[in-house]
Order: sequence, then structure tokens, then C-alpha cells
Amino acid sequence: MARKKDQGARRAELGEAVQRAVLARGLEGLRLRDIAEQAGVTPAAVLYYGDLDALIYETYQRAIERFSQERERVADQFPDARDRLRACIDHGVASGPDDELVRLLFECWPRSLRDAKAAALDSSLTERQIAVYYGILVIGETQGHFTLTDPPRLLAANFVAMEDGYQMEVLAGRRSRAEVIASLHSYARAATGHDLNGQAEYGEL
Repeated sequence: MARKKDQGARRAELGEAVQRAVLARGLEGLRLRDIAEQAGVTPAAVLYYGDLDALIYETYQRAIERFSQERERVADQFPDARDRLRACIDHGVASGPDDELVRLLFECWPRSLRDAKAAALDSSLTERQIAVYYGILVIGETQGHFTLTDPPRLLAANFVAMEDGYQMEVLAGRRSRAEVIASLHSYARAATGHDLNGQAEYGEL
């Protein structure tokens, strides 16, 4: 049992090393040596836990889970769909160019254009974000707070597509987080008939 715990801890440490290596060097051109240097071990020791592609997929999957679970957790704290929508938008936008989790997700995205496994992971991320928005929109309509201008699935997908496009602007330093949130609030008003900016701040998380 102790050995399994030790291996689990070492794998978690290696996962952090992979993340640091991707953020420092970028996914394209990443080498086992880069990960080994970040982990303070030899490339052969890294290979014990999988080849380079396997380590990248594992790191990408872990980043997807962290991003998705945190967003789902935040949204689920509020019974009122208006608060849920505001919290969902707030927690989906990168904090700035140095937001490591969002940067990691976008470092991995280009691989999905030519790699079926990466594409499947990217699709799972997109679908989970759509599901969060979809649930909020349906609840808001049921509660009588939202008057949806299109089917909730379509509106949810539009929210996610807008977010993805704006994330690149934030990561590149061309647009601020506040500007992106304002843009998403504008779309929310058009899509639901509810002005999120006119609502009192939601409580501390």
C-alpha cells in the first residue's frame, strides 16, 4: 500500500513537471528532457510513467477536469439561475496572460487538429462547458427569469464559442478580463432578456 501511495505521489509530481514544461517551452517541440529537467530526474525515469504523448494526454485530461469541475462546483452553489450565469461567466474567463490553467488548455488545443485522441479530449471539454450553460439557461427559463431567444443548446454553444475566442485575446494581452466579461454579459442580455449588470453582486464563494 505504501509503495502505491509513493508511486501516486511521484506520478502527481511528474504531472506538475509536465505542466511546467509545457508552459515554459510550449507543446510543439517539447522533449522528454524538458520534463525530466523540470522534475529533477533523468529522461529514463520519466519514461517509466509513459512516453511523451501519454504524459501530454494525461496532463491535458487533468487540466480539463480541474477547469470543468471548478466551474461546475461554482455554478452549483447558487439556486437562482441569474447568479449561476454570472458566476459561470466569471469563472470561465482567464484571469490574464499568466493564467496557467487556461494557458495549458490552449497550448494543447492545436494538437486536436491532427490528433484524434487530443480532438476527443477537446470535444469533451467543450461539451462539459456547453452542459453547464445549458443547465443554467433551462433553469432560468423554468424560474421565469430568462426569456430565451433561441433553443438553450444553441445559446449554450454560442456562449462557449465566444468564450474560447475571447480567451485567446486575454492570453495574448490584447483584451482585458473585464472587457471579456462585459462582452459576455452583453450576449447574456441579448440571449436571455436579463441584464446581469443590473443585478446585485452574488455572495462570496
